Amino acid sequence: MRLDGDTTAVVASAAVESLWGVVGLIQQARDHRWPSSSVGSLFDDQREWETREREPEARRREESRRREEEAERQEREQELKREGKLQRRDHGGAQNLIAAAAASSSPSPARFFFTVGYALSFKKIRSFIQPKFEIHARTKGITLVAIDRSKVLADQGPFDIILHKITGKEWQQELEDYKQKYPDVIVLDPPEAIQHLQNRQSMLQDVTQLDLCDCYVGVPKQLVITGDAASIPSSVAAAGLKLPLVAKPLVADGTAKSHALSLAYDKYCLTELEPPLVLQEFVNHGGVLFKVYVVGDQIRVVRRFSLPDVMEGQSESNGLIPFPRVSCAAATAEDADLDPQAAELPPQQLLDCLSKQLRHRLGLRLFNLDIIRKGGAGDQYYVIDINYFPGYGKMPDYEFVLTDFLLNLARSKGQKFMGILGS
Repeated sequence: MRLDGDTTAVVASAAVESLWGVVGLIQQARDHRWPSSSVGSLFDDQREWETREREPEARRREESRRREEEAERQEREQELKREGKLQRRDHGGAQNLIAAAAASSSPSPARFFFTVGYALSFKKIRSFIQPKFEIHARTKGITLVAIDRSKVLADQGPFDIILHKITGKEWQQELEDYKQKYPDVIVLDPPEAIQHLQNRQSMLQDVTQLDLCDCYVGVPKQLVITGDAASIPSSVAAAGLKLPLVAKPLVADGTAKSHALSLAYDKYCLTELEPPLVLQEFVNHGGVLFKVYVVGDQIRVVRRFSLPDVMEGQSESNGLIPFPRVSCAAATAEDADLDPQAAELPPQQLLDCLSKQLRHRLGLRLFNLDIIRKGGAGDQYYVIDINYFPGYGKMPDYEFVLTDFLLNLARSKGQKFMGILGS
């Protein structure tokens, strides 16, 4: 059958009107949430609608979480605009700024040679994936790409390196599937190694087995409590622990609850604690804590204010006192007027040896140690905590240290650089 131009136009117009009529009905159905029986005449297959109506509670929670993260992202975007740090914090705006920085930093900027996919919480992204890190990494040929947790990992990338702070069996299986598809991918770090640091009973065991030659490095005497709180005083007495005691939740999973620490001054307040937890003897250390950041074979040390020393007899009347996560306080002790002995950093040889052995034993390349010096002077040190993937954004010059670390990983993979490596 042959149609002339006018006939074709009429038919096309009718088809468009019909199509938009159906689209309008569908939109009304969505806006007014008509039951499936009312819109069933529009569809031969109702499975999509019915699936949404029976959507599991877990998925609804996930959607709610994403909406909250998107709201936070938008709020952060506005902050960055006000501060003048970034004109647009979305993908396109960030890439434009990064590309401009790369072009201005060198007449012949390095072209991309490898990609790092990162799977982090929204809070961690805000503190770690800062513009200055993205810009410097880009100038060295590193592309940082956010992994979409709502999609199958194996369908994304390909990535040369996966940087993550995620645990759980499902995520671990996704990583295994990805490694099957891309055997050369480097995962920072293995999920099973990360889990080792999420239990305060096991995280410090490796420290007690180290051979550090001339220096003494140990862990405070501690006791794990998993039973009823009423039995804590007798358990403490049986273990021979001396008051005061630092009480820490047994699970160290990065949540606010896992950092809710307390100082117990007398045996009567011990029953107020909530097991499971770890009780650690408090060691006077001059009120200064050394936060040792480990990034591969690189080490950076930052002084932080800590709890003040406890004078003899002070533990008689203070009960149970909660205290903040002092090791993560925003204000450092770098510029404070400290006692020279308390402020003196641990010997570099000790830190090199300690970090090297722990990297081998833990199977991790990104972690930090919280170290104190007994009495604030001398050569006796205690490791009181180990954290995976700490707040590197607070480490001075972290963007340079992390970029160099990633470049070294690329070298270890035998990458063929498309630009001048390390220029």
